[in-house]
Amino acid sequence: MFKCIASDMDGTLLNSTQKISTENKEAILKAQAQGIEFVVATGRSYQEAIYVLAEAGLSCPIICVNGAEVRSEQGEVLSATPISKQMARAAALKLSENDVYYEVYTDKGAYTVDMDKAISTLVDIVVSANPEVNVQEVRIAAEARLSDGLVHKIDDYEALFANENYQIYKLLAFSFDADRLAAANRALTEFEELAVSASGHENLEITNKQAQKGIALESFANAKGISLAETMAIGDNYNDVSMFEKAGRSVAMGNANYEIKSLCDHITDTNNENGVAKAILEVL
Repeated sequence: MFKCIASDMDGTLLNSTQKISTENKEAILKAQAQGIEFVVATGRSYQEAIYVLAEAGLSCPIICVNGAEVRSEQGEVLSATPISKQMARAAALKLSENDVYYEVYTDKGAYTVDMDKAISTLVDIVVSANPEVNVQEVRIAAEARLSDGLVHKIDDYEALFANENYQIYKLLAFSFDADRLAAANRALTEFEELAVSASGHENLEITNKQAQKGIALESFANAKGISLAETMAIGDNYNDVSMFEKAGRSVAMGNANYEIKSLCDHITDTNNENGVAKAILEVL
């Protein structure tokens, strides 16, 4: 019997229109009604994640920013694993030296110095998870999300790095130039304190090495008195791998690539075919 189910958002719980389907919602509510802990595990900030959940009328704990922050169903911060300001500056410098754009995720939301590139980054994450979508429609939706204040404009990231009132959770790097992105990735390997993963074709997600979905899921389950053998993790991309390695049952989405599928115990349908609902109902 599974007592905890963790699901990624983009390319997993969300369909190609960035919505939670009625089928997925009903399966989640059914699991919750049976006393199963359902937790979202996402690379998104809390502000971005709760926006979509609230729109669907769902409430649950959230592992945010790849595990850098864990929030209760009521929004209380249960744990935080930021990048040190010194390390954030050092990583940011490596990205700048390789001419790679990046955003900074903090405990108060995500920040960008370039709104146009912020839109391109969001479009890449969505299109990577949903290759069949209309890119222009995704761009319009991305612009709407940014206009709702889910990503904030700032003139200089140093204002965040120098401010003690902000915790730095993640740097989200983005480039259409594969060589630049690869060079930045190689440069970041010298920092043993950092973890580098990806949620799209043209991005890198840089967090504290202890801020990974799998580590956060293990801590969350332990706090609830649930063993990892009683957990199920559902995802579609490389930032979900740490969850797959920890969970008693790992489920890849039908839209995940072959490498991700090969790491998992089971494969469900795609995010446009209510794969999360089918994975949940299979184990209830």
